[in-house]
Amino acid sequence: MLAEHSIVITGVGAISALGRNFAEISASLLAGKSAIRPVTGFDASEHPCQIAGQLTMPECPSELDSSSYRHGFPLDQCAIWCGWQSLQDAGLWGKHRNLKVGLVLGVAAEAMSHWDTDYRRGGALIHDLSQSRPSTSSFVRNALQLRGPTMSIAAACASGNHALAQAQEWIGMGLVDICLAGACDMGVTPYSLASFGNLRALSRRNDAPAAALRPFDRDRDGMVLAEGGALFVLERSDLARARGKDGYAELAAVGTTSDGYHLVIPSPDPTYCIAAMRQALATAQVNPDEVDYVNAHATGTPVGDVCEARALNAVFGSYCDRIPVSSTKSMTGHLLGAAAAVEMLACLTAMCYGAIPPTINLEHPDPDCRLRHVANQAEERTVRIAMSNSLGFGGHNTSLLLRRSSERFGAAA
Repeated sequence: MLAEHSIVITGVGAISALGRNFAEISASLLAGKSAIRPVTGFDASEHPCQIAGQLTMPECPSELDSSSYRHGFPLDQCAIWCGWQSLQDAGLWGKHRNLKVGLVLGVAAEAMSHWDTDYRRGGALIHDLSQSRPSTSSFVRNALQLRGPTMSIAAACASGNHALAQAQEWIGMGLVDICLAGACDMGVTPYSLASFGNLRALSRRNDAPAAALRPFDRDRDGMVLAEGGALFVLERSDLARARGKDGYAELAAVGTTSDGYHLVIPSPDPTYCIAAMRQALATAQVNPDEVDYVNAHATGTPVGDVCEARALNAVFGSYCDRIPVSSTKSMTGHLLGAAAAVEMLACLTAMCYGAIPPTINLEHPDPDCRLRHVANQAEERTVRIAMSNSLGFGGHNTSLLLRRSSERFGAAA
């Protein structure tokens, strides 16, 4: 292992139904905008849920090969867009070809996404696996001309946090100079809409899309699917300073546990969620009362929101009465495999803009979700330390801690 250095985020690339970059998405989050609309692109009239946060990918950036971008599936294009943007933001585009740049990409149900897209294009990939194509991470590596190791991670909603933890380890071990890490998902398809609909996991408020997703609200009736992703440039703080680049924030710690309770039902026992949060706090040497904001996983399901609220109360105790908590899924929708990455983006929004994105549609807080909610409107606040929880299907529990960089914001801020 190398001598310890903090790992900082120096580049951000993102896209969702709320915007095509970090600034646009941040503005939408702080304005309390909803990305949820009626589904287009395929006939959803027979589905119980007919709304989603769908994304149309932009044209290929001029710096990239348009042929490979155009022939990629939407998931490939989403990840390429985010990776290209984050390298640009970090001031490394072009220079990155002379560096050992790693890629850790959370993609969750990648194969199903590709099969569904190919089938709707008239292909037979789902019936003939001899037609298998490169993975999205390989597609991105080649499109961006990366020279370091590449890894795909599938850990459901927690994929992005696991990707960031792996990138942190690669950098600490000296395996890469810098690393691109995060997650993307383009999962609004007939298959996913039917699957989650049949599980009764999706809201059925088709007549009021923007008001459908209601985390922590007494009247919540499920989540709403969405698309997009975020990739981040991670590097050692001393190397970033040496090239004159300030970090957005330090990736302080990622706590991870697994309960394996059920394939799709969250465990009613918050023990392992509690353990993930406490692990992150202990690793970062942060006391519970030092956390300025928690971005909750809260998906708007009756069981999951209550379980997470209980876990937060167990970890933060009486501090829960003053630590602001919000679920930005109420605006973005649930981006499935990309959820953790986009919610870390929301934490960076709070740090960069001095305001906490709200939980919209929170009209009647559930008394079983006793928290210090940021309801319906953004709240001005200096955020130095933020926690982001992502709890995935299959019992993947993760808790990520960010510490604001004094270089970017000023040591006295």
